[in-house]
Amino acid sequence: MTWSDFPSLNSLRAFATLAETGSYSRAAAALNISHAAVSQQVKALEARLGVTLVVRDGRRVKLSSQGAELARHLTAGLAAIRQGVEALTGADTARPIQVTTSPAFANCWLMPRLTDFQRHHPDVTLMLNPTAEVLELTPGGIDLAVRFGLGRWPGMDATPFLLPDMIVIASRKLIAGRDVRDPMMLVEMPWLQELGTNEVAEWMERRGITPKRPLRITYMPGHLIMEAVARGDGLTQTARCFVEAQIETGQLVELFSERDTGGYYIVTRPDPQRASVRAFIRWLKRQAQLS
Repeated sequence: MTWSDFPSLNSLRAFATLAETGSYSRAAAALNISHAAVSQQVKALEARLGVTLVVRDGRRVKLSSQGAELARHLTAGLAAIRQGVEALTGADTARPIQVTTSPAFANCWLMPRLTDFQRHHPDVTLMLNPTAEVLELTPGGIDLAVRFGLGRWPGMDATPFLLPDMIVIASRKLIAGRDVRDPMMLVEMPWLQELGTNEVAEWMERRGITPKRPLRITYMPGHLIMEAVARGDGLTQTARCFVEAQIETGQLVELFSERDTGGYYIVTRPDPQRASVRAFIRWLKRQAQLS
């Protein structure tokens, strides 16, 4: 396709905004134009491309399969354009650093240390998104992810910075004086597992354990697990560095430990990073060395 055949940027932007907001009215408000203007731009784009991009689903707007595919490409393309403009104008220097982590990592490791980062970098704004979902890193969007694994995220740069021993812990109340030495003893006990993970089954598999009936597992957001473990609601697997203080005081009991099953990685796009992002990465690495 030559530039003379290329759809107008106005029509592409109107469609991308419609896809993002899911409503002609909200798209019109976001673009500061009329509802009718958005509709006309989208219809003109459909005519130019010769495909149906939007279909009516009752009173709602729904993208066709071709529309959904185009929306994905436009999201990435417009984000790259926005990033380029911000870089030229200097606007990206003030843009917050968007960071995604698991809720457990955010609650147990990152949040207790953030005051130190803010003290050393008062001019940098952080936007944290603790979620078990693996979010895409896009230009102008999420800058950095902290992920647990083996460092295999195709197309991304992954730097190990925290490689803790992983341990199974419980409260003394739950153990009730039992001498837990055989992993098979844990098959009959309740477990707590972070949403979006399969940690318990993977732990059992590494131990060569095949439960004869379904395990008792309660799934919950990671930031709620430690409180539930302390109450005696169940066992969980976590990084030792998250709970060393509770183990030292006797609040929690370490039952089993293992290493080399994975670690926490700083994951970024393979693009040059903003100075503020580089500063945050350096800070993460220093904090890991102090852990």
